[in-house]
Amino acid sequence: QVQLVESGGGLVQAGGSLGLSCTTSGRTFSSYAVGWFRQAPGKERELVAAINWSGGITYYADSVKGRFTISRDNAKNTVYLQMNSLKPEDTAVYHCAADLRRPFTTAQAMAVIPDLYWGQGTQVTVSS
Repeated sequence: QVQLVESGGGLVQAGGSLGLSCTTSGRTFSSYAVGWFRQAPGKERELVAAINWSGGITYYADSVKGRFTISRDNAKNTVYLQMNSLKPEDTAVYHCAADLRRPFTTAQAMAVIPDLYWGQGTQVTVSS
């Protein structure tokens, strides 16, 4: 059974930084696109950042461009999200998700694929 596991969330003051990690158990995701989504209370889930299988192509939501960086290390089967200059509006539960059914999906396509594999999520809270 495939499981995605996030780590690295927490509480940080506005302007601070946090790094998130996502890895899988039961399967490698080196040939597959991976995305970071977030959902704040009362808001719809949104794709924050995504990365294609090789790491050569990335996608960012406008709200995080220039502040967040997604990367991956396929040798370690891990995808990262480095979040800098955090704002209170970045507060949300962050989930990683992988398209493990179709190899070589584009990063931007992660926003519309319905059958992703999901992690349980990690809370990120940014205080003002």
